[in-house]
Amino acid sequence: MDGVPGAPGVPEQGRPGPTAEPAEPVAPAVPAVSEAPAVPAELRFGVLGPVRARRDGEPVGTGSPQQRALLAALLLREGRTATAAELIDALWGEEPPSQALAAVRTYASRLRKALGPGVLVSESGGYAVRGLGEGALDLAVAQDLAAEAEKARAAGDLGRAREVLGRALALWDGEALAGVPGPYAEAQRVRLEEWRLQLLETRLDMDLEQGCHAEAVSELTALTAAHPLRERLRELLMLALYRSGRQAEALAVYADTRRLLADELGVDPRPGLRALQRRILRADPGLAESPAPAPEPAAAPVRPAQLPATVPDFTGRAAFVKELGEVLASDGGRVMAVSALAGIGGVGKTTLAVHVAHQARTAFPDGQLYVDLQGAGQRAADPETVLGSFLKALGTPDSAIPDSLEERAALYRSVLDGRRVLVLLDNARDAAQVRPLLPGTEGCAALVTSRVRMVDLAGAHLVDLDVMAPDEALQLFTRIVGEERVASEREAALDVVAACGFLPLAIRIAASRLAARRTWTVSVLAAKLADERRRLDELQAGDLAVKATFELGYGQLEPAQARAFRLLGLADGPDISLAAAAAVLDLPPRETEDLLESLVDTSLLESAAPGRYRYHDLVRLYARACAERDEQPPAVGAPPAPFGQWGSEAALSRLLDFYLATAAAVYLIERPGDRLVDHLERAGRPGLSFADRHAAQDWLYAEAVSLLACVRQSARPETVRRAVDVLWAACDLAESGANSREYEAVAARLREVAQEAGDRRAEGRAYMALAFVHHISGTRFDEAGREADRATGLAEAAGDPLTSCWSSNASGAIAMYQGRYADSERHFTRALDNFRAVGDRPGEASALCNLSRTHLATGRTDSAVALARQGTAMYDDMGHALKGANGRYALGLALTSSGRLAEATECLEQALRVFRDSRQRLWEGMTVFRLAELDLTARRPARAAVHAETALTLLRGVGGEWRRGNVLTVLGRALSGIGQRDRAQVCWQEALEIFDALQAPEADEVRGLLRPTPVV
Repeated sequence: MDGVPGAPGVPEQGRPGPTAEPAEPVAPAVPAVSEAPAVPAELRFGVLGPVRARRDGEPVGTGSPQQRALLAALLLREGRTATAAELIDALWGEEPPSQALAAVRTYASRLRKALGPGVLVSESGGYAVRGLGEGALDLAVAQDLAAEAEKARAAGDLGRAREVLGRALALWDGEALAGVPGPYAEAQRVRLEEWRLQLLETRLDMDLEQGCHAEAVSELTALTAAHPLRERLRELLMLALYRSGRQAEALAVYADTRRLLADELGVDPRPGLRALQRRILRADPGLAESPAPAPEPAAAPVRPAQLPATVPDFTGRAAFVKELGEVLASDGGRVMAVSALAGIGGVGKTTLAVHVAHQARTAFPDGQLYVDLQGAGQRAADPETVLGSFLKALGTPDSAIPDSLEERAALYRSVLDGRRVLVLLDNARDAAQVRPLLPGTEGCAALVTSRVRMVDLAGAHLVDLDVMAPDEALQLFTRIVGEERVASEREAALDVVAACGFLPLAIRIAASRLAARRTWTVSVLAAKLADERRRLDELQAGDLAVKATFELGYGQLEPAQARAFRLLGLADGPDISLAAAAAVLDLPPRETEDLLESLVDTSLLESAAPGRYRYHDLVRLYARACAERDEQPPAVGAPPAPFGQWGSEAALSRLLDFYLATAAAVYLIERPGDRLVDHLERAGRPGLSFADRHAAQDWLYAEAVSLLACVRQSARPETVRRAVDVLWAACDLAESGANSREYEAVAARLREVAQEAGDRRAEGRAYMALAFVHHISGTRFDEAGREADRATGLAEAAGDPLTSCWSSNASGAIAMYQGRYADSERHFTRALDNFRAVGDRPGEASALCNLSRTHLATGRTDSAVALARQGTAMYDDMGHALKGANGRYALGLALTSSGRLAEATECLEQALRVFRDSRQRLWEGMTVFRLAELDLTARRPARAAVHAETALTLLRGVGGEWRRGNVLTVLGRALSGIGQRDRAQVCWQEALEIFDALQAPEADEVRGLLRPTPVV
């Protein structure tokens, strides 16, 4: 009933003759020797689909179905001769026509002419195809690839085996020998289909071994629907569901299988399937891991090596190095060791931790993980995000990484179980940030650095790191500057390190400056440090202590460098792009780049990546202090500033203008003709321009964190209007999933500032941004409705027609989702009138498509189709690809309801391609969901199940629980339609829990589905 696990060979075939000869395998054999010339390399044949021949890529006519049947029979004999009697039996079986022999000869003659000389030869009263070159027959290629995959799997190279087996399966083009008549062709079709399924099972088995559980579920769901009695596929589906955290569905698959086998065959599931069910019931830990392929062990797990490079001139700290090394090696690895280093910024915590970690590497052969937790900054790293990165580094595929912090932490500890891994958690904010990132298993260890002493980190070995001893500080200074220069000026060198407060970071920066200036003496440097005008007055414990060193570096900068240093430090965000920096400095990009690279050379700035720059967190604080002190407007009557506008506020205003102009350009390239950009605040400087929409999208998503940080920083009365308009122009970030929470938080902050400032226009637009992000969340419709209503009132009071238009449109959408269709139609009609009044054709098209949805929900299918067609046509006339996809989405729904399923499918698939290309994951997932609904309407439950599974994967993390509940409901219907009723019940139960929690009306429908169907 099902194939054998492992990389299968080709099932055997019987000869096409009436004689009782032993069956021969289709596996590659050495062709019989012939005097015929070799076939030209460009002649190719295909049997894994329609029987075809091609020369130089052009099709060669192979004649009638019976003639193709003759060619197929000869190709499958791989050069061996078939007698005329055998061929007659292959083509017509037990009832050949009276002129069968003449027909065979005619077919052979025609094929010989079509294929050219030396291909089809006559000998011994029969025919043969000879001299096929390597790769001339697709079946032979598939056999070679399958054998290569089997070797790779045996060698433990699963990645290679999957890739090669995928290439073999890709050679099939539908049904093998499609349209070829005769008993021999029918037997070969069955044989080749069985082999294809065995190859598929092998590839899926390897998919699960490599952790691709979620991706495999949709494919296995479709395969089990197409081959319901194939137990191996059911077994793989159960395992994939279980490893995806869907235990109840996995058990439901077994129940469906047992009932189906009993009904259809009167048998029980095979022992392997029963054993898997028992293991799932008891949550066998062994099921969470893929068994190693026999007979050879699987490839070694991923071994991360993420430690930053240790500094070559590491100096001193001998006692700490010994102490920490002993802790990491405590009890021979039988316990999990945690050491936490605390101290002020610049004291050398990271340098010491990295040095110790490198020395201990041999004790942790399974790898070393590293992360900068950015605890000293305003927005520390999220443990959930860090765990995702760690799991990826340890070899966990993206699809297997769960969503919640608790699940990720549990999986992280499970992956580390049995391994010896060192984890370096640098720059931690507090113990709460660190706890989820600790391995928790014996044999592993963690090193933590932080500015705070982690007395509440249970079981940690605490180390308080102070400044360096004078002799160690002098040794570090000497190693950087050089023994020759320091030896003759030892006292001056001691003065230097003392002026640096013996802080390692300060000493390193000062020594580096001196080393780069061969004309300076140590005494010159000491004199500069002794001058209190060149350093801060207070050298005391705490973060401010390091400012003395920064003052030295800053004082050595040219005026243009110093201005760049202090102004760039004003911008929030983890880093800054070259283009954004040019806006801050009000300089051309080339000049800006020269300045920034010169600052990199002085170690006051870091190059995060090509074209991107960042500050160390302490250097950023110092740069801001410099800006506060030095960025003063010129006195009245003074000459103009040489670098344009003065002042910190002016610099941040230019950055906001840059983001406003560039975000507007991104919006417009995605939505040509849209009037929104005409209603935004005017940017005081130009932004970037883009060659195409892909480049624009790349910029928006790469710049998202820094853009939102700038908007948050601009939440001030004088800039709030421009700030909220940046949010509007960057609205795609609200739907991206990764940035939607920060988008919401920033919008809320702008609303507060606008309220305090009495700016009704900005407040209305901030409310509109919140309504948008809340309604697409799928769970906060009431809140979104109140915000949209508030936006409408504020827009009317402020005379802001754009907000009036979009708030009415949003109110209509929210009312529609809540089932308030009369309100929905009223809002959409008002939005339509408003858009027309301001001449906003894209907005008008949006309102038409939305109104179509309301007509559809109230049974007016014909008008729904007409409205959606009108809106989509308007989008197309404007060249509006992305919004045109929204129009086709609405049109596809209306056409589905009207029963015009082919047209609906075309509309939805066109929309899907655009959404996927535009990285609109929410809309991509919803479109796939609508295709699942369409499949159910067309009575294609197997395809519906595949689409619904895909939608679940796409909507993970976006769209909210309400949309997930709808997808689960449709998935349950599809599974029920293919006989997997127990699994369907699990899906409906989960959907019901979601709808009950949200108090959604869809709960009643799902309860009806869960009620037992009476037996008639």
